[in-house]
Amino acid sequence: MIEQSSIENLKNRLDIVDVVGEYLELKKSGANFKANCPFHGEKTPSFVVSPSKQIFHCFGCGIGGDSIKFVMEYEKLNYPETIEKLAQKYNISLTYTEVDESKEKQKKILEELNYFYRKYFDRDFKAKEYIFSRGIYESTVEKFEIGFAPASHESLNLLKSKGINLNEALEVGVVAKDESGRAYARFTNRITFPIYNSGGKLVGFGGRTISNHPAKYINSPQSKIFDKSRLLYGFNKARSSISKMDEVIVCEGYLDVIMLHQAGFTNAVATLGTALTTSHVPMLLKGSSRVIIAYDGDKAGINAAFKASTMLSAKGAKGGVVIFEGGKDPADMVKDSKVKELKEIFSKPKGFIEFCFEIIISSFNLNDPLQKEDAYKESLKYLSTLSPLLQEEYKGYLSSLLKIDEKLIRTSKQSRDPQNRLVRREDTSELTLIKTFLAHPNLIDSILDTVGEDVFVVHKAEFLAILKGEMENPYLMEIEIRDDIKELSEEELKDQILKRLIMKNRQRLSQIKVDRSIEFEKKSFLLRRINENIKKLQKGELVSYESLSII
Repeated sequence: MIEQSSIENLKNRLDIVDVVGEYLELKKSGANFKANCPFHGEKTPSFVVSPSKQIFHCFGCGIGGDSIKFVMEYEKLNYPETIEKLAQKYNISLTYTEVDESKEKQKKILEELNYFYRKYFDRDFKAKEYIFSRGIYESTVEKFEIGFAPASHESLNLLKSKGINLNEALEVGVVAKDESGRAYARFTNRITFPIYNSGGKLVGFGGRTISNHPAKYINSPQSKIFDKSRLLYGFNKARSSISKMDEVIVCEGYLDVIMLHQAGFTNAVATLGTALTTSHVPMLLKGSSRVIIAYDGDKAGINAAFKASTMLSAKGAKGGVVIFEGGKDPADMVKDSKVKELKEIFSKPKGFIEFCFEIIISSFNLNDPLQKEDAYKESLKYLSTLSPLLQEEYKGYLSSLLKIDEKLIRTSKQSRDPQNRLVRREDTSELTLIKTFLAHPNLIDSILDTVGEDVFVVHKAEFLAILKGEMENPYLMEIEIRDDIKELSEEELKDQILKRLIMKNRQRLSQIKVDRSIEFEKKSFLLRRINENIKKLQKGELVSYESLSII
């Protein structure tokens, strides 16, 4: 692990304008810098970088943080990977604690096997014949590290010769055991495709049989390091192109990705034998605003495309669906030199929403009134997952498909997308207090003796977030970076608090006077106490918070 002191040293030496400026074109705007947000589509810049605060914040989608958070989100890296990338880039040394032995063993097992498979591919005629017959170049074989797993005993002997315990190989998923408990290599007589996570770490393999095995493709089993629902084949190689092109093409298989990259579509990735999952969606939308689902035209492909489209359209993703008919797929088209045709197809996908409505309605017989009503109900369910604006926009399209009056299309009143929330109420005086606490956290402890959360009416949640130390709260970042919110001096802060406390005590005074549930003696005591507090506050004397919380 990287030592915390080393991380703090890195943070202190980074300049957020330099870091973000490597990725975006920043333009000066007062004391800050602005750019179009790379994390959501927009035409008017709402992405702000503050040199004084050393943070960024997007007023459009709410994302924000420091230099490290920006690179994590932009590059789709985890925290340690980001630290190491920035340290290398800016020539800053890192120090580490003891290396995690289990992770090092996992790494060794996978890397040794990958090297072994690649070398075996070079001398296996059948494997090479199959790959080259699919139109794959030698340079592409090298790029994607395509290999070949031989008979089980050869892989097991390799592991033993490298001093690797078979139980450790079992945990990584490259070895399995039969019913009698005998170990065997999971990948045998198969073309191998090493699978990397988004950070570029080898986590497993995919294998394609070149014999008559009933399972054409297999993947590494689910494990601590291999989770199909969170992995996309080729993502580590496509990540840079996805960011530059603002588009990602999602295919069904390894060979589709490999051939598309070979033809110049270096923004292509694939799911690992499963449909797109909810865990995949954030990966796709972080790096691009446009997603192209490119699936086969068989029943399984269309069903998978429909499921993916429902998830992506609910998130407001741009792009659409391309269905390959006639048994052809992207790999076949590249092999047949139909690259120009592919470009045309990818440039004009069927929109996610249109595709979903068409698939829903196609499963019903609209000539049957009862089935037509079922189609209407299913369509409304899907329509309700969209934003209010899109619901209104697609009422006419849906009514034309169903051949009914548009007035019958009912839309939901509220969007399920939190990004379409109503504009939040704001209280300028409360915001100035919050911003001052953010700028001078040393004042919070002394102020807490006199101020409680009930002093805040509109921005109570933000005040509580400060007390909990949640400094990456998007609303706090927004307040911290906004130029229109004033930062108070210590004297101004005290004056503001006095005014708010006087107002709060007067409100309590009025409440107690009319509260008939309070006994006479207690009411008299409370009225005297509050009047005393008001007099002290009017003289500029802060009163302890406990004495104010008497109701």
